[in-house]
Amino acid sequence: MASVNPFNLSDSEEEAERRPNETVDTERSPSDGAPGPPPGNPFSPPADAEPPSLLLSSNRTSPSGEGISASAAATSAMAGSADTRVSVDVIAAQLLRDQYILTALEFHTELLEAGRELPRLRDYFSNPGNFERQSGTPPAKDQVLGPGGPLNRAGSISTLDSLDFARYSDDGNRETDERVAVLEFELRKAKETIQALRANLTQAAESEVPSQERKNFKSSPEIQEPIRPLEKRALNFLVNEYLLKNEYKLSSITFSDENDDQDFELWDDVGLNIPKPPDLLQLYRSCGTPLPSPRDTADVSVGVDFVDLPGNFEPVLLKLSPAFQQALLSFCRMCSDSRLGAEVSRIADSEESVMLMLGRCLPHIVPNVLLAKREELIPLILCTACLHPEPKERDQLLHILFNLIKRPDDEQRQMILTGCVAFARHVGPTRVEAELLPQCWEQINHKYPERRLLVAESCGALAPYLPKEIRSSLVLSMLQQMLAEDKADMVREAVVKSLGIIMGYIDDPDKYSQGFELMLLSLGDPSERVVNAVHQVFIPAFAAWTTELGTLHTALIPSLLARIEKLLTQGEHGLDEHKLHVFLSALQSLIPPLFAVVLQNAPFTSRVKLHGDIPAIEVTRFPRPASPLQDVATIIGSREMLSALLQLYDHQLEHEGTTGWESLLWVVNQLLPQLIEIVGRINVTSSTCVHEFSRFFWRFCRTFGKIFTNTKVKPQFQEILRLSEENVDASAGNGILTKATVPIYATGVLTCYNQEEDRKLLVGFLEDVMTTLSLSHAPLDSLKASFVELGANPVYHELLLTVLWYGVVHTSALVRCTAARMFELLVKGVNETLVAQRVVPALITLSSDPEISVRISTIPAFGTIMETVTQKELLERVKMQLASFLEDPQYQDQHSLHMEIIRTFGRVGPNAEPRFRDEFVLPHLHKLALANNSQSVENKRIDIATQLFEAYSALSCCFISEEVMVNHFLPGLRCLRADMEQLSPEHEVILSSMIKECEIKVENRAMSDPQGSMSIASSLVGEDAKTKFLSKMGQLTTSGAMLANVFQRKK
Repeated sequence: MASVNPFNLSDSEEEAERRPNETVDTERSPSDGAPGPPPGNPFSPPADAEPPSLLLSSNRTSPSGEGISASAAATSAMAGSADTRVSVDVIAAQLLRDQYILTALEFHTELLEAGRELPRLRDYFSNPGNFERQSGTPPAKDQVLGPGGPLNRAGSISTLDSLDFARYSDDGNRETDERVAVLEFELRKAKETIQALRANLTQAAESEVPSQERKNFKSSPEIQEPIRPLEKRALNFLVNEYLLKNEYKLSSITFSDENDDQDFELWDDVGLNIPKPPDLLQLYRSCGTPLPSPRDTADVSVGVDFVDLPGNFEPVLLKLSPAFQQALLSFCRMCSDSRLGAEVSRIADSEESVMLMLGRCLPHIVPNVLLAKREELIPLILCTACLHPEPKERDQLLHILFNLIKRPDDEQRQMILTGCVAFARHVGPTRVEAELLPQCWEQINHKYPERRLLVAESCGALAPYLPKEIRSSLVLSMLQQMLAEDKADMVREAVVKSLGIIMGYIDDPDKYSQGFELMLLSLGDPSERVVNAVHQVFIPAFAAWTTELGTLHTALIPSLLARIEKLLTQGEHGLDEHKLHVFLSALQSLIPPLFAVVLQNAPFTSRVKLHGDIPAIEVTRFPRPASPLQDVATIIGSREMLSALLQLYDHQLEHEGTTGWESLLWVVNQLLPQLIEIVGRINVTSSTCVHEFSRFFWRFCRTFGKIFTNTKVKPQFQEILRLSEENVDASAGNGILTKATVPIYATGVLTCYNQEEDRKLLVGFLEDVMTTLSLSHAPLDSLKASFVELGANPVYHELLLTVLWYGVVHTSALVRCTAARMFELLVKGVNETLVAQRVVPALITLSSDPEISVRISTIPAFGTIMETVTQKELLERVKMQLASFLEDPQYQDQHSLHMEIIRTFGRVGPNAEPRFRDEFVLPHLHKLALANNSQSVENKRIDIATQLFEAYSALSCCFISEEVMVNHFLPGLRCLRADMEQLSPEHEVILSSMIKECEIKVENRAMSDPQGSMSIASSLVGEDAKTKFLSKMGQLTTSGAMLANVFQRKK
């Protein structure tokens, strides 16, 4: 007997069919004439022998398959040599009594498969209590155990089908194997129960129409029975399938939308155990046709001419009439009137017929495969689509491929794309265009982004295998449409990458302008991931194509420069910084391919030798590329080739010059001067623009190398930035030293290399700029921009402090003032150790400067320290210095000093340490407000009132203790209101409202929580008062200049 696993459901039916010819009927009584075991049966042990262990390795696993089954062996063992047969119940009782549990289980399984269930075994194995051990120790040998006793391990029983090759059983007292076997049996029983319940549910769902109504319909044929839910869902599925097969796709979409509660991609959605019927066409063709007779069924299903049987086999038949033969054979129950029956009865006899059969069957197989495993069908679908002779069937199969998974994940899309590429390689460009591209086009507007993503990725993957005309027309248009219209970032990102691949294969020069517009369009995309894809894939590929066309430095780069210049011309009153970033970032991504062009068109290219000792390229020689496509070594071809070219490049620049080197001469004579001219036109106060151009020049100089930077770049900047007072137009303030050229040269060119001579050059340049601007009374914006950009990197903090110390000890008071103001910019980024050791000593030195203007210039820096530093000792030193400014009699009439202090308090007060604000800032503001009431010079009174109003407006948002509120904040506001009554009644109204709310809040706080603190702006009583206060604040500007103008009008 072939091996049978009693726990395997799939074997049960086959075993049940084989068993009548292979097993012994253990239930037939002697009176039935059942032959007993032959006298010489080697499997019949003596009657007094113990039950055998049923080692199936000697019978069930024999090559001939003629061994006896476990049940037969057990029967033989129990019966001995007697001729009479023992009932199966006795055998079962004996097996259970002797604790042959696994043998009893297999005996029970075989009886079930034969359709004869034994109650004793059923009750035993369905009771979990029989398998729970009460003790971990085995019973004594003479202990008699009933069926419910603890299980002892029998000898190892290995069957071929139950053998687990991952582990082998050893004799002993291990319960794991037995427990696993029992659990497998229980699992199978549970599955059978679930299947039966599904069948019952389906029957119940099909019979929703009451029985009385069904009788009425049968008795009155003219009354049509209403459609059942399952029938409706089945018909809907068949209708939708018919529409799709016959190219009524719009109708199918509409039909799907009208039945949105049904999934038309999965037949299992129709019902629980409902088999899928034939399609509508087959149902129509069979409509009205009488069912085939049993005789016809037998003829078709057998379908084999006896003459054609292999081996010249001739069936032995009696001399019967043909009609009798057909009637006799009709009792073989076979079915060929269904689609599947017809396929089963028609065996493929050639490769072509196999393809035809797969083409017919796959559309029915796919919907019944789990979604998570459908990618396993991809090879089958692709092979069939490649080799099938019918175009319509191939189209259907490729449609199935692209619709295989509703929302394919990344791995599934990669598998489908791999299959598409394999298909394209096999069938060639013509069929790819005719068969694959239409599938992409159909799904370009699919509702699921994963499906549109598959289309975008397919266009790139298939680009090398498409006809060049289609590649540069239809595919390019598809991707352009998706880039402009698709709302999903990940789809547009894939579109950009596919466009880059397309650019690598386009050979039509007329498409250059379209490619350029696509580059600008994608660079302006709001999604960062799309823009990154442009720089990583599209621009390098587009640059490679323009290099081949010879238009990289003659068309592409000049076009971007022209757009930047136009933007600067149009943006005199407001530059569009985003567009500037777009164009400049594109230029920056073109630096590596431009350098590759310079190397490949150099005079020394014919002298390149790749053999011998080629020095390795330094890791820091080039900036880190954004992607492999921006790596100069990748563009050139290899690191060895690049290293050899770099060696000759440096030698050529240092010793032989640039004569005849057209590409490099274009960079030196046209590109660099145009870039420097553009830099001089950008707004120096725009930190974003300064940073963008600084990064551009840094990457440019690092890519072209140190020799190029020292001999070609720096001289052109130095020629323009002649450090002399004549080069600064003090009256107009538009000299070149006041432009963005200074910070971009300092931070983009002079910081490229960090050796000692480079740092000295940077320090000397900044010192000269500071001196020149100070002595010329020119704006310091360019110097401030340099400090801000360099201060963002801690590496340059020591260098900047060195520059400032040069200013601290300078002989000119103007330079010392500039140095004092520069400290304010540097404090926020420098660590507290440097502040304590380098910044504060320098400021203390300047605060005792003979020139009062220098001392006043230190106040903003001191204020910034109070705002940012946490060291108490440091804060006390700063506090003492500020107190000396406020309390020293020599400063009593210093209007400029008081203005600077009030401005600084208003700026740093909200962010300063609360104790410093309550004990120092607010009391001194109160004193200044009180002193301003008696100011006789009206202009000075206006200035002080202006700054006080701004300071109190800023501090009103802080939480202030009740004591400080009563003693300093409210009195200071009242003093300020006294000034405003005469100078600006509108501002006086606002101050009155603030004072009133503060007084109410103090009263309420005194009654509820005397220890609390309060914020004026956040604690206004009543929504009306708050709305009134904020609206009036919004109507006024707190700009000092505007308030001064208001006061002037009131004179």
